[in-house]
Amino acid sequence: MEKYEKIKVVGRGAFGIVHLCRRRSDGGLVILKEIPVEQMSRDERLAAQNECQVLKLLNHPNIIEYYENFLEDKALMIAMEYAPGGTLADYIQKRCNSLLDEDTILHFFVQILLALYHVHNKLILHRDLKTQNILLDKHQMIVKIGDFGISKILVSKSKAYTVVGTPCYISPELCEGKPYNQKSDIWALGCVLYELASLKRAFEAANLPALVLKIMSGTFAPISDRYSPELRQLILNMLNLDPSKRPQLNEIMALPVCIRPLLNLCTDIGNVKMRRIEKPLSTVQAGPHGRTGGRVPTGRSRDGSSAAGKLHSLPLSWVYTWGSGISAPLRLPMLNTEVLQVSLGRTQKMGVTKSGRLITWEAPSVGSVEASLPGVVEQMQPQFISRFLEGQSGVTIKSVSCGDLFTTCMTDRGIIMTFGSGSNGCLGHGNFNDVTQPKIVEALLGYELVQVSCGASHVLAMTNEREVFAWGRGDNGRLGLGTQDTHNCPQQVCLPAQFEAQRVVCGVDCSMIVSAGNSILACGSNRFNKLGLDKITSDEEPSPSSQVEEVHSFAPVRSAPLNKEKIVCIDIGTAHSVAVTDGEVYTWGKGARGRLGRKEEDSGIPKALQLDESHPFTITSVACCHGNSLLAIKPLLDETAPR
Repeated sequence: MEKYEKIKVVGRGAFGIVHLCRRRSDGGLVILKEIPVEQMSRDERLAAQNECQVLKLLNHPNIIEYYENFLEDKALMIAMEYAPGGTLADYIQKRCNSLLDEDTILHFFVQILLALYHVHNKLILHRDLKTQNILLDKHQMIVKIGDFGISKILVSKSKAYTVVGTPCYISPELCEGKPYNQKSDIWALGCVLYELASLKRAFEAANLPALVLKIMSGTFAPISDRYSPELRQLILNMLNLDPSKRPQLNEIMALPVCIRPLLNLCTDIGNVKMRRIEKPLSTVQAGPHGRTGGRVPTGRSRDGSSAAGKLHSLPLSWVYTWGSGISAPLRLPMLNTEVLQVSLGRTQKMGVTKSGRLITWEAPSVGSVEASLPGVVEQMQPQFISRFLEGQSGVTIKSVSCGDLFTTCMTDRGIIMTFGSGSNGCLGHGNFNDVTQPKIVEALLGYELVQVSCGASHVLAMTNEREVFAWGRGDNGRLGLGTQDTHNCPQQVCLPAQFEAQRVVCGVDCSMIVSAGNSILACGSNRFNKLGLDKITSDEEPSPSSQVEEVHSFAPVRSAPLNKEKIVCIDIGTAHSVAVTDGEVYTWGKGARGRLGRKEEDSGIPKALQLDESHPFTITSVACCHGNSLLAIKPLLDETAPR
């Protein structure tokens, strides 16, 4: 920092602080982006390094100039050009609805066009092109594209699968989870041109689901007829829903409406200096010599070995599987990522990573596994292959739930996406077609979903307004819609007026909704009273007259103590269930193979489970399947805390 003098903080971003500084050598103003690296995750460090790599590759008068990077006080400092004229978004806002003339619009546009052409020639996608990331010089005449923190250097010219960026500028193919290429940046460029011509965004909505619906429909207000038909047609072409029909950048440059401003630009600002200060790119990775050479210092363990080396060799998380012929827990291969949540169905094993990507584990086909030799008693453990799911883009996945042959995932913005087998209408797309990549359930756009659960062949989803939707196979009344009809599109469930849904739970052939109070509603098959619909007030088995086989609409759970105690968590197996209250764990249903955690056989009476734990604990999660139960507990530090 001896080269620079800090003047003031001019911004705070996702990764750090932006300082306006004065260069001591010549008094020139520069921007220093300060990115802390000590507590950053591996993905965040890679993103910081990526910005340096991208800036170093770019050399254009309409792109913010990169000077150098270095380490200071455990932070990566990136020095770059200062643009004192503010952002294009600020410029547009100050117009106060006074439309720009067409020459001014095209003067700005062709500069952005040339900058993006340079970026694409370097096989880079900007991925966050917007008026807030387009800067102006002090005379507000020269455009400078900045903020390449989330750009992606393409390893191939064809496509990429993940994207982040500002929702108002994302293209429809990203909303649908399709592969993308440079045409997504052209869509964003079209949004910028529209904003210059109308002083407002092409696509705006009160929430993200409604915004995605607008983008996917491609509907936006036309610009003023004061502008030429050529300009209006250019916007329409760039905002075409079909990426293949959007023009290439060189095709746009060749349009008559762009040729004159391009020629004027070359004579007006073509002499902008393009020399840049070339500095070697410092690395953020830890090295063996402390801070010398701009490297992050590393610690050593007591035995003298590098702690950083040991940490680097450890995976960020582990995932185990067992059952279906795997007799002992088998560690699945990882992809150097941290998995926060897992789910499995009949044929698929899925996980959600910390960065919001979907990871899947697949076993090779039967034909690819060599047969065991004669006389060999034990079969070899299957070798699973892990990979990130292709086609996920534009959104961050928050949770995943697997049914039989299909998967449902929910984004951090409350959007439901499904893929897999479309039989039984489980995907909710209004048909029975299979889908290979995550696709948005369009019928739920406009709602913000907060939780989703999959049964073997049906789905329940809950919104932030506590509305519940169901779709899929309908026999046994598992959808709670009053019939046994199958639905391939989400149907809203009718709930009692005072009932406030808090969580939805799907079993194989039934469903439950837990309220914020002390009540539960259930529907579907009540075999072995697994839903607790039988009226039980004591430890005696219910009489035949009070037993319920199945219900087609959501009905109150009547078995004590489920009908009066607050349920913390609950799950339904094929023929048994487990519920956790504030103080006890209850199991009931079919008892064969120890499903209920006690020696007795079938019992429809919910009874407390005795756990062999002397230390106080709290229960964090419970799960049931065909013949097993799973309980996750966390010990309490306070010895006096109640169980």
